[in-house]
Amino acid sequence: MFLRLAQQHRQFVQDLVMSLQALATVLERRGYLASCYTCGDQMNSASFMVSLGDNHLIRFLVSDYGITWTEMRDDRELMKLEGAEAINQLQELANIVKQPMQTSTGNKTLAKKC
Repeated sequence: MFLRLAQQHRQFVQDLVMSLQALATVLERRGYLASCYTCGDQMNSASFMVSLGDNHLIRFLVSDYGITWTEMRDDRELMKLEGAEAINQLQELANIVKQPMQTSTGNKTLAKKC
């Protein structure tokens, strides 16, 4: 039973990493500064960051050890969530992508290594 649960958890993390990579790509195309970095080819961890402007930064980390969402403004931590709450906030960010595209002239895209 525990081996099966461990494998399911690994698959969950890999799925989440792939979703973060896709979200970073879409946000970049929308003009946001976004990046998603992974370590190695096994896709067992990722660091996702996006700037929403006005010194407003979101960092989402995922690994076998946990999931965290950190929201900062002006280099001050506003909110830090873990686990399911962090994933719920990620969904809120993904909802931005679903909204009609607005023209943005001030944002540039970061190169990402995903």
